[in-house]
Amino acid sequence: MIARIARRLVWAVFVVWAVTSLTFVINNVLPGDPARLVAGPQASPEDVAQIRKNLALDEPLLVQYGAFMGRLLHTGPWDIPKDSADHASCAPIFPGLHVDFGTSFRLGQPVVKIIGDRVPRTLSLAFFAMLVQLLIGVGFGAFAANRPGSARDRATMGLSLLGSSAPTFLLGIALQFVFAFKLGVLPFDGYGQSFVDHAKSIVLPALTLGVYGAAYYTRLVRDEMAQLLAQDYARTARAKGAGPGRVLFFHGLRNALLPLVTAVGMDLGVLVGGAIVTERIFRWPGLGMLSVDSLLNRDGPVLLGIVVVTSTAVVVSTLIVDVLYAIFDPRTLRASA
Repeated sequence: MIARIARRLVWAVFVVWAVTSLTFVINNVLPGDPARLVAGPQASPEDVAQIRKNLALDEPLLVQYGAFMGRLLHTGPWDIPKDSADHASCAPIFPGLHVDFGTSFRLGQPVVKIIGDRVPRTLSLAFFAMLVQLLIGVGFGAFAANRPGSARDRATMGLSLLGSSAPTFLLGIALQFVFAFKLGVLPFDGYGQSFVDHAKSIVLPALTLGVYGAAYYTRLVRDEMAQLLAQDYARTARAKGAGPGRVLFFHGLRNALLPLVTAVGMDLGVLVGGAIVTERIFRWPGLGMLSVDSLLNRDGPVLLGIVVVTSTAVVVSTLIVDVLYAIFDPRTLRASA
């Protein structure tokens, strides 16, 4: 297990580095001048040139890349003095180790602070969306798998196909129309000011993401469980007097966890990265909405910081899936040895 985790960690570091480096290059070759966007359309060429120099955008690409990678992870004190100029845009992640994404071109604030304010909101949205996916997807999948080929099986699969075919933005607008416009029980969008406002505001975006993902989980759980319940061990359990519920959950759902864990792990990494369309529709101030704004404004430090955070979330979720695989099915350890 330790050797497997070590190999995955090395691969994870390489993936994050590769994705970050590719994003850095693409961001620098895209058309548009970040210095002009910062200075404004009425700024003189001299002012734009001075801003470009202040932001170190006049340096060669390799020099900019080296400066970014050099400050991305570096040593420093755990308690950063407020008047520290060397660590003004840093954040400690381990004792003696800092992460630094630089300062936002547009907002003039440390990127770690900007992203740090958005991460809890994205995590909360990802958590509740995943909860909706699992509750609806696993529940309806098991419900359909218990009677394959029946009317309820066909109806459930039809609903899951409809849910997976509907675009996310269409589902979000439909939920807004019903619950915000017609019934008036939930806000259209935004984040709110109080805890109650936050709780109300998260319902519709979480449902939008959750219902869309639950459609896939329903088909996945149904197909896996239908095959497992037709195996000899399930028939033997029934012959020994095991009840339908025990056969369904202990012999069917329990053995269908491996593909479900894979899907949950990958989906969770994507959700933590920010659901761009959903966050945009509901004006949810998470990483997805921030990534769109930073891309449109050519705010390179913010965009690169988001890429590092999201790619790390994806590789960490993949690593967790590998560990859970080994726990649920130890044969995978021997297969990868």
